[in-house]
This record gives sequence, C-alpha cells and structure tokens, in this order.
Amino acid sequence: MKNIFLAEDDADDRNFFEDALQQVTIPTHLTLANNGLELMNNLKTVTEPPPPHIVFLDLNMPLKDGFQCLEEIRNTPKIKGIPVVIFSTTASEDAVNKTYELGANYYICKPRSFDLLVKAIQTVLSLEMWQEPQPRKEKFVLSIT
Repeated sequence: MKNIFLAEDDADDRNFFEDALQQVTIPTHLTLANNGLELMNNLKTVTEPPPPHIVFLDLNMPLKDGFQCLEEIRNTPKIKGIPVVIFSTTASEDAVNKTYELGANYYICKPRSFDLLVKAIQTVLSLEMWQEPQPRKEKFVLSIT
C-alpha cells in the first residue's frame, strides 16, 4: 500500500483528487492537508512507518505555499528523501524552474478531466522515484494526455 500525502487548499480539488485516487489500481492510503503549514506539521510528526511514499504538493496555498514547503522538506534530514510531485494549476516557466531547482521530483499541471487525473495519479504512483530522485530537466514536467 502506498502512503500518499496531498497538500491542497481547494476543497473541490481535494475531493476531485480523492475520487480519482479511488479509481487507481494501486492500493493507497491518503493523508490530506488543507495548507502548507498543516502539511509540514503532518510530515514532521509522522512516527508510524512507512513515511509517505509521495507528496502531491499544490503551489498556491495559504499560511505556507508550495515553494516554502518544498524548500523545507528538502532541508529537513528526516523527510528530505520523500518524493514530491508538484500538482498545480500554475504552468509558468518560472514556477517549473524554481521547483526543479528546489528539488521536486516531477511537475504536473492539474488536469481538469477526471479520466486524465486518474491517469496522472496512476502514472506518478507507478514511477520508482526512490531509485531515481529527479529526472533530467526535459522530463521533469509530466504531460498526461
């Protein structure tokens, strides 16, 4: 079973993600955070193994944005190895470049179609990010079609 964390401040997007996750063929357990501060508190207090297999991280959140969370994750020894996939509506080159430099594993622009969201989650969960932490820059943005 894959232990997944999702940091997303928009309730509709959280529900959409949860519904899509139920259609994925890989067994999962989902922990939700409504903002970046809640995510970081969840990550730092996880004492039950295994740690999250992956964090899906929105960029635009209150209290602590995705950039701040990513930087904190990569600078915290206990959690720095957890794969982080940016999951955002922001498609700007600046955001992509900044998250790559901060050490995110992949970047996905949120799909609006349910089927593409299921496909995106399934694709990410099938990647072996523990063995190959960050792809080359040209493979960093996952295009799900």
